Amino acid sequence: MQLFTDFIDYLKITKNLSPKTLAAYSSDLKQFSNYEQNILSPDIRAFIAYLTSDLQLKDSSVRRKIITLKNFYGFLVESEIMEVSPFQKLKFRFKQERRLPKTLSIGEVTKLLNCFNDNAELRTPFAAREYMRDAALIDLLVSTGIRIGEAAALTLDDIVTTERTLLIHGKGRKQRLIYVSSPVTWARISALVKERKRANGNHLFVNRYNNPISIHGIEDIYKKYARKAQINAKSTPHYLRHTFATNLLANGADLRSVQEILGHASVATTQIYTEVTTNRKKQVLKKYNFRNKL
Repeated sequence: MQLFTDFIDYLKITKNLSPKTLAAYSSDLKQFSNYEQNILSPDIRAFIAYLTSDLQLKDSSVRRKIITLKNFYGFLVESEIMEVSPFQKLKFRFKQERRLPKTLSIGEVTKLLNCFNDNAELRTPFAAREYMRDAALIDLLVSTGIRIGEAAALTLDDIVTTERTLLIHGKGRKQRLIYVSSPVTWARISALVKERKRANGNHLFVNRYNNPISIHGIEDIYKKYARKAQINAKSTPHYLRHTFATNLLANGADLRSVQEILGHASVATTQIYTEVTTNRKKQVLKKYNFRNKL
């Protein structure tokens, strides 16, 4: 539908949204158009009832679709295609579900990193290059807490060798610099950079065909070493980001600094990690505090 296309084009120009976010907007609008026959005179309540009762979507999914439609109809009013938004007198309330971030224990992270302490089985140049890439990738995720999409986007030009820093291209096309504090991590990245400069292409992490690695490729690499390390089988590479943030706060880092390091737009997003550290402290004190038995 042309109105949807015009709206997505408007978002591209004015909102600086990521391709992933724009795709989500497009998906929401397509679902709405499949349900609603008259876009310019919609029954919003009926559509929300359809999402919650018939499709039984989670509150978070329904809330996102409401935001999409609110913005769409706001665009139509601003463009003078409609006089009044159908959301003008509508209010929706949802229970705010707060899920604590899932993390790995320090022992599990250690087991994961220990997978790269023995390269005796590397019998071919290809196996050696793959091992070098995987070691640098997993160690980088552990050491910096960057998103897997940010890792996949890294190029050789993003590495500031003299400062041991990486230029990270985050959500909303925002950039930030990350210092690689671990000497082991930096050594692995440096070795990979040296190897990549001998090959074609500018991306740091590539697949076997020398193409930039995808986020699914990173997920597969993580699963491979998670199985080898025999750690939480349900864990994902995003657990490493949660683990990184949680331990920064547990070790005394201030919330604002952690927000900047993680690339969160709002400190409220970072705040949830403090709840994880508090819960852990409670568990330790309940179990180990000698005063409990006196």
